[in-house]
Amino acid sequence: MDNSFPEIKTFFGFGCMRLPMIGSEVDIEQFKDMVDYFIDNGFNYFDTAHGYIDGKSEKAIKVAISDRYPREKFLLTNKLSDSYFHKEEDIRPFFQSQLEACGVEYFDFYLMHAQNARNFEQYKECRAYETAFELKKEGKIKHVGLSFHDSAEVLDKILTTYPDVEIVQIQFNYLDYEDPGVQSRKCYEVCRKHGKPMIVMEPVKGGTLVNLPDEAQKVFDDLGGDLSNAGYAIKFAASQEGIRIVLSGMSDMAQMKDNVSFMKDFKPLTEQEFTAIDKVVSIVKEVKAVPCTSCHYCVEQSHCPMNIKIPEIFKAYNMYKAFKDNSQKWHYNAFITSGDHGKASACIECGACEGVCPQHIEIRNFLKEVAKELE
Repeated sequence: MDNSFPEIKTFFGFGCMRLPMIGSEVDIEQFKDMVDYFIDNGFNYFDTAHGYIDGKSEKAIKVAISDRYPREKFLLTNKLSDSYFHKEEDIRPFFQSQLEACGVEYFDFYLMHAQNARNFEQYKECRAYETAFELKKEGKIKHVGLSFHDSAEVLDKILTTYPDVEIVQIQFNYLDYEDPGVQSRKCYEVCRKHGKPMIVMEPVKGGTLVNLPDEAQKVFDDLGGDLSNAGYAIKFAASQEGIRIVLSGMSDMAQMKDNVSFMKDFKPLTEQEFTAIDKVVSIVKEVKAVPCTSCHYCVEQSHCPMNIKIPEIFKAYNMYKAFKDNSQKWHYNAFITSGDHGKASACIECGACEGVCPQHIEIRNFLKEVAKELE
């Protein structure tokens, strides 16, 4: 845990990438209820980005938060994504459009979004960091940070190049802690070396750590407590030194109430609970599945030419593999036909999806496995 940025209440934040939905639209009334519950229980940190829910997250924030609460009651983080600027002159107009969409005059935190070795060069060439620091001097940004999806070596390079970055958002959960692709622990250690407080994203790995295989579930059940699976995952992240806030992308009021129940009066995990988590990791890693977090970057940023809805397909495959759930074959084929989506076997291996995947998943190879197992 970290006590920097005293304006942030507690160690828990509301990630607005997976809001409650009615069809393709945000369920505004339920979102309002969730916001009220969150704020009434003493929390104040909200996180969004322009691309979340096809631009609907920012607009929902305006309606549910900015239009209903005085500005001092909430903190709002937004991000500069690489797909929305191609030269330095693009950044300020885009930033202004984000302020207007969210209904605010400044952002408390503004992050250079999803930094990796490839797009970092674009941010440097377009003076994106420098522009953000200028906006901070003008009072339109309170704190400049970055969110990150790459190796620890790349993160070290970025923080060395821009030492004035104040905070870093990393993917951090107990399943990815030693994962060679995500490198949660190594990225965490780079942040500690540079003295940067951290924001945690994907603490429940896109919901993956909620539905565990039976053997893993028994480990938590044997502890005899009342903590949910999400609770163990979120508290694992919040219990680490240097973590300032843990985000949860809550999709309904039930998830909100559960999360608030163990984060309102936060207490770190016990040694017994850490040991149980180690056992769960060993069990889960024996199940060969796709480490997909359903962030949808692969479909929203790569525009698959075959209209393959990769996250939904991988979700069915993971359920099939982890829980030996044969009904997923039916769900998979029903999903394909109901929306005229491309099958896994339709992949032409262009690789566009892999180029934007934050998890560095070998999507093309996994699609072949899906086709073999579910089609």
